[in-house]
Amino acid sequence: MSAQSLLLLAAFLIVLLALAWPLGAFLAKVGDADIKPLPGFGWLFRAEQALYKLAGVKPQEGGGWKSYAIALLLFNTLGVFFVYAVQRLQAWLPLNPQSMTNVSPDSSFNTAVSFVANTNWQGYSGEQTMSYFTQMVALAGQNFFSAATGIAVAFALIRGFASRSGKSIGNFWTDITRATLYVLLPLSLLMAVFLMGQGVIQNFDGYREVQLLEKVDYSVPKLGADGQSLKDEQGQPVMEALTATTQTIAMGPVASQEAIKMLGTNGGGFFNANSAHPFENPTALSNFLQMLAIFVIPAGLCFAFGRMVGDQRQGWAVLGAMTVIFVVMTLVIFAAEQQAHPALQALGIDPAGGNMEGKETRFGISASALFAAVTTAASCGAVNAMHDSLMPLGGAVPLLLMQFGEVIFGGVGSGLYGMLIFAIMTVFIAGLMIGRTPEYLGKKIQAYEMKMTSIAILVTPVLVLAGTAVAVMSDLGTVGIANPAAHGFSEILYAFSSAANNNGSAFAGLSANTPFYNTMLAIAMWFGRFAMIVPILAIAGSLASKPRLPVNEGTMPTHGALFITLLVGVVVLVGVLNYVPALALGPVVEHLQLFSK
Repeated sequence: MSAQSLLLLAAFLIVLLALAWPLGAFLAKVGDADIKPLPGFGWLFRAEQALYKLAGVKPQEGGGWKSYAIALLLFNTLGVFFVYAVQRLQAWLPLNPQSMTNVSPDSSFNTAVSFVANTNWQGYSGEQTMSYFTQMVALAGQNFFSAATGIAVAFALIRGFASRSGKSIGNFWTDITRATLYVLLPLSLLMAVFLMGQGVIQNFDGYREVQLLEKVDYSVPKLGADGQSLKDEQGQPVMEALTATTQTIAMGPVASQEAIKMLGTNGGGFFNANSAHPFENPTALSNFLQMLAIFVIPAGLCFAFGRMVGDQRQGWAVLGAMTVIFVVMTLVIFAAEQQAHPALQALGIDPAGGNMEGKETRFGISASALFAAVTTAASCGAVNAMHDSLMPLGGAVPLLLMQFGEVIFGGVGSGLYGMLIFAIMTVFIAGLMIGRTPEYLGKKIQAYEMKMTSIAILVTPVLVLAGTAVAVMSDLGTVGIANPAAHGFSEILYAFSSAANNNGSAFAGLSANTPFYNTMLAIAMWFGRFAMIVPILAIAGSLASKPRLPVNEGTMPTHGALFITLLVGVVVLVGVLNYVPALALGPVVEHLQLFSK
């Protein structure tokens, strides 16, 4: 493991902490149930009030968890219909200089669910499929709303802990509006301007045809009048020699989408190559900023949690548990990617520094490996290198980070509320060990909370393992595998892990833009998001109605090293126990096969 990798990781964590601390204080004010102007944002407060008046919303009027959940599900269901309709009608909508055709029904359905669920799984090539209008209005719009939904749920759960025996967990319409206006929009504007300064494009131009400096000779199968490949007497395709003298350079409003793609832990790229594309991520500095943008709101929400429950140590404990797991997993991927590939060594090639396959030379191994860990730890899904080309154990790290439940920083809002669910399970287990009724932040954890916690924790493993099983047993599932044996299994396991845990990244070796995968993955994405959110809101409502008990001599501290250790252990054990058999059939077997030759 190189010193460069360790220094990069240390610098990343230090800058992240410096940014997340003040952001956490601001987020706590945004999530305050007392709706009032924030310092420096009086003008935006007036716009906020106008929106409430226009929509007929009473911002100070909170409600129980059921009304909150109904509003959330209604809003997001309408979002699916809107994104689907825009894709199906984009040929007749404005801002379509390339005359993109309407998207197929199954791909439109998958993409609509994907962006609403904050997954941003992309089974299509962005620059060849989506018009500027679709990218800006439908997809980027949902980048804001899905991220704001996650923040809203986190606020609701925090209020459940902070409440002094009340029934309200807040107003969904108020929470999503404030999260968008005060957090996501200002940060996205600042980041978009910075990215444009680094070279990320932002325009509405048509695609440009440029002359190549050197012509390129290539061959393609010759097609007959029926559009099928012609065959020779031996049954082999007849090849046609062609010469390329020009190249098409895609344009578009990229910087505006790139900013919220990262800050909202969305991950959906404007281009097919995502953050490996130089128009999305041109420099080492833009790469570093994008990694910070992925983590900064999830980390800031940990500090906001501490402030809102009146004990900053609680926020530090949650952040500490996240950081411990993240650092360990990042060190593993560093070590895996900084060793030479045995297959290349067998050919007499010993690349300096390790495995550069699938990575951009402008980032190198260290920055690419760190990006892979960050994006899969935070349910973002953006990639600056192809995860399909990672070493077997290097590819196992992103898989595990997703399979832990996307709670290692996690998505915007979802990382915090997911980790708090594990905290509830931790204090329940600890309570059983010492023979006391478990409490967390003065709230008794009883049978109802544990039932909801079990549902929230188990829903994604069921979706991942059941979906993978169906895919590997079906011809429709295996036909899209680009690589045989263990790696092909890993491609399918990765796809369902990414979808059900709302990450969105892919191994990139699986041809998933088929009716089978578009439907199966959409189901996994929808239930992976909302079948977890509903029980979490139920927990918030139950906790809000309970009195907050004072600390006494028998209260288990939930802010020290012992609690952090227990929390880390619960997260790791639940993740490992759920997925060990599947991981053994994929990356573990592939690693043993690769290094046994």
